[in-house]
Amino acid sequence: MTIKATTRNLFPSQIAVFALATAIGIPAYAQQTPSSQTPQSAPPSPSATQASSHATNGPKEGFWGRVNPFAGKKWVHKQTDPINDRLSELDDVNAKNGKDIQDVDGRAQAGIRHAQGTADAANEAANAANDQAGKAGLTAQNASGHVDKLNSTVNGLDQYHQSSELEVAFRGGLPTLSVAARKQLDDLATTLAGRQGYILELEAHSPAAGAAGIQNSERLAEAVKRYLVTEHEIPVYRLHSVALGNAQNAVSGASTVTPVRTSNVHIRLMENSLAAQGAASPQDASPRTGSERP
Repeated sequence: MTIKATTRNLFPSQIAVFALATAIGIPAYAQQTPSSQTPQSAPPSPSATQASSHATNGPKEGFWGRVNPFAGKKWVHKQTDPINDRLSELDDVNAKNGKDIQDVDGRAQAGIRHAQGTADAANEAANAANDQAGKAGLTAQNASGHVDKLNSTVNGLDQYHQSSELEVAFRGGLPTLSVAARKQLDDLATTLAGRQGYILELEAHSPAAGAAGIQNSERLAEAVKRYLVTEHEIPVYRLHSVALGNAQNAVSGASTVTPVRTSNVHIRLMENSLAAQGAASPQDASPRTGSERP
């Protein structure tokens, strides 16, 4: 009743102000009334206190929250500078890591190239050493072959074998060469031209007994040697003679001893195969008997 009486006496503007104040005051009175009538509650727990403190001391948000559509450039830079700094630090770290990786890779590649070069050089040295070893082995093998050949040559220097033989007859025991005897010696000397590694063994025989037979056979051997040296230039060191007189000798290839019946000189051609390699054997020095007469 009082309010209605009062409003009747007010001006319209005053009535509008009064209505606005009433609209604002009623909600405020409604919020204050329950709080005043609320019984005293228990003290808050530590966790609730910490949550309330964090909510109070935490970053304050404006009316628009964390995003302020009306924020200026300074405010934006202030919010983004820490992020940009962190991004710059990350870029620097990435750049440093990339550089370190490149350095490690470069050193690794250099080490690999150096190791490969060393391995190649060692391989070449090994191949060269292998070639030298092969050459040394071949040289040693050749030297061994030469030594064996030399040993065979030395061992065979005094090894002579009979190549041919002939018998030169003398008439009447005189040391005079007949035409047939000279023909025999000429043929023998022809086959000996240019040959090496041979010797001639001369055995002179005479039917006379005793010292006379030995002296006579010695003159026969000297006649043959003199003819070969003077007429055919046979070296003296290749002629070896012995005067046997009437001593009996065995004919080559025969099993019995034949007595001396005529004066003759038996010649044997002894050849060393090592010293006479490549030389042809005498062809015309065939055995003769003492039955031939000049």
